[in-house]
Amino acid sequence: MSIQFIDLQAQRRRIGEPMTRAILDAVEGGAWVMGPQVREFEADMAAFGQADYALGCANGTDALALPLMVWGIGPGDAIFCPSFTFAATGEVAPWFGAENVFVDIDPVTYNMDPAHLEASIQAVIAEGRLTPRVVIAVDLFGQPADYPKIREICDRYGLKLIADTAQGFGCTLDGKHPVHWADIATTSFFPAKPLGCYGDGGAVLTNDAALAELIDSVRVHGKAVASDLQGRSFDHDPKYLNMRVGMNSRLDTIQAAVLIEKLKVFADEIDARNRIAARYNDLLKDHVAAVPGVIDGGVSVWAQYTIEHPQRDRLAAHLKAQGVPSAVYYPIPMHQQPAYALHSVGPQGLAVTEAKSKVVISLPMHADLDEATQDQIVAAVRSFA
Repeated sequence: MSIQFIDLQAQRRRIGEPMTRAILDAVEGGAWVMGPQVREFEADMAAFGQADYALGCANGTDALALPLMVWGIGPGDAIFCPSFTFAATGEVAPWFGAENVFVDIDPVTYNMDPAHLEASIQAVIAEGRLTPRVVIAVDLFGQPADYPKIREICDRYGLKLIADTAQGFGCTLDGKHPVHWADIATTSFFPAKPLGCYGDGGAVLTNDAALAELIDSVRVHGKAVASDLQGRSFDHDPKYLNMRVGMNSRLDTIQAAVLIEKLKVFADEIDARNRIAARYNDLLKDHVAAVPGVIDGGVSVWAQYTIEHPQRDRLAAHLKAQGVPSAVYYPIPMHQQPAYALHSVGPQGLAVTEAKSKVVISLPMHADLDEATQDQIVAAVRSFA
């Protein structure tokens, strides 16, 4: 049997019977969009993520856009985010006419460098062309960003903070989930994510009741919500009273049913991923330029297991010849992509981002990776001369 980079079928086989029953129940229930399973999953999600509110949406990119819409982000606004991330992180700013300011990363965690973030904010203020509004910190490869420092900076300059946990939902720092520090945390349920569904989906988490209510409105075409109806008489479905411009970003009931079952085993899978990552580190630390490091007090969900090698592309070819899949996240940082060439870069450029993009390579990682298969992967890496 060939080695899978992420073996989603192994998990499906492991939880197959309750999963099949949950999907059939959702199908037979007939409420296929925003049905009762969505509300059930949102409650489960909030409890797991230590949030007062969780709201499902269509995908992880919409999850990032929803708070920007609520906060009225627009032309002349600056959004600070890393360049070493998937396009979705930086994609949402131009949707609203805002501009990204790309920030460099920490060389160990690959997450946003707080010192460079503050320097970037100060540079934008000094220039006077843009107004700093939002920071989007990314939990890259599954581990939390340095939220205490980033939150402190956001408070000092009056900025909103989004925790983009598309790769990192379930990660913690000193036992706390990112929403403890962020105004809102967003995630993706794309199938390859640690908590993925059988299609597409996303969610936002927050402890702000007013923000949660507004996001509930804009995810369904700007429908009327409870606060809108105070003192107003409207005897029809609130979705037919549109109080603000919104979008269509609802989580499918069947996907919510899938996620209910997956969330039941998620904590155990996080433990398994950490055991696998620790074993990788022990077996590979003397054979590559660097194995992953995790922030002090942090627990990663290991969306990817990423090493560094000075001959990354040759190593990838060698692994492929040995039947071992690999992936490169991300060979071209966002600030070097044609679509974002006119967006801003923090002071002195993004030296760490550019250097890491040339040496990182990710190996197979999933909760069902057995030691025999892992040994094959390790042997293939170690045999590269």
